[in-house]
Amino acid sequence: MTTEATLPSTSVSRTGRQVWTRTRGILLALVLLLAAAVAIAAVQSGAQHGRLDPRSADPYGSRAVAALLTDHGVSTRVVTTLEQARAAAGPDTTLLVTVPDLLTDGQQSRLRHATDASGGRTVLVAPDFPSVSGLAPGVTAAHTPSFDTSLSPGCSLPAARRAGTADTGGGIRYSTTVKTADACYPSDGLPTLLRIPQSAKGGDTIVLGTPDILYNNRLAKQGNASLALQLLGSRPHLVWYLPSLSDASAPDTGDRGFFDLLPSGWLWGTLQLFIAAALAALWRARRLGPLVPEKLPVAIRASETVEGRARLYRKANARDRAATALRSTTRTRLAPLVGIPVTQAHTPEALLPALSARLHGEGQSLHDLLFGPPPGDDAALVTLADRLDALEREVRRP
Repeated sequence: MTTEATLPSTSVSRTGRQVWTRTRGILLALVLLLAAAVAIAAVQSGAQHGRLDPRSADPYGSRAVAALLTDHGVSTRVVTTLEQARAAAGPDTTLLVTVPDLLTDGQQSRLRHATDASGGRTVLVAPDFPSVSGLAPGVTAAHTPSFDTSLSPGCSLPAARRAGTADTGGGIRYSTTVKTADACYPSDGLPTLLRIPQSAKGGDTIVLGTPDILYNNRLAKQGNASLALQLLGSRPHLVWYLPSLSDASAPDTGDRGFFDLLPSGWLWGTLQLFIAAALAALWRARRLGPLVPEKLPVAIRASETVEGRARLYRKANARDRAATALRSTTRTRLAPLVGIPVTQAHTPEALLPALSARLHGEGQSLHDLLFGPPPGDDAALVTLADRLDALEREVRRP
């Protein structure tokens, strides 16, 4: 019958309690971050569900404005593909594009050609660079957003003047090179609403810098309802276009990699994680306090320690330190043999007279041997070691 020897645990082996103590803070932080992320996602998913959807009664939905348009005899139709939106464009139709930035360059070009020839109205909700220039040539988005939510018309457009102050700010501002454009609701000198007339068939394009006037929870504020009704109700039919990433009209770009599927803010999120990791590393690295002695995980022979230290002394050419160590150790061993306390072993006045009485030798030679200057070369160091050994043997002799 054979048994296996169980190796004893060493000081480098961490116990379960030590592991828990070191990791519980990090685990608690991760749990709190996960809980906060789930809570924020739940709140935002509930509030943003059906955003700008005329069938949604959520705060950020648009059922209220759709119902208001119905009461004024305007029919509303929801489409989700580019082909449906292009086919519905006409002189008696207003085409509302809720998220223009989701359209590719090719989709923007096809939609613009369809709306330019329709003679109807196209309303673009908060288009940013580069979709605004693709759908409304001559219009560019400002680099800085507007932080003033309630703005005055500041233009001669009848719809804006009748609506008065409205929540058209808080979004994107625009500039245009079109001379006949109506620039309304300016913020810091740049408009947040533009009306670009089309050259053919009496159509126009409305560029709206924010969707706030279309939300259920904002429709009753200021002149939002009046402005929304006039912008979207100028034609008897309203086509409410909700662009989708699954639209078959989007060009097939081939197999997409992992990084192509990540959202646009993943780079900043990763950078924040790296910064947090660096701060955590600095926090864990600051171990202030006294050193904690630990037992060696394995037994080391004394001869190996002596040889290792000797090699270090030789590599550093530290003959003085080696001679000091040899003399100090010899004095420590000799003191008890001649009746001197170890605390006085390194005092020549106490140690040398006792050694001279024991050996009947000369005090000067003993002083040079035990307290003399360091050796000048390696040979002198070896000679010193031999003489110290001989002295200790002589003292130990009965």
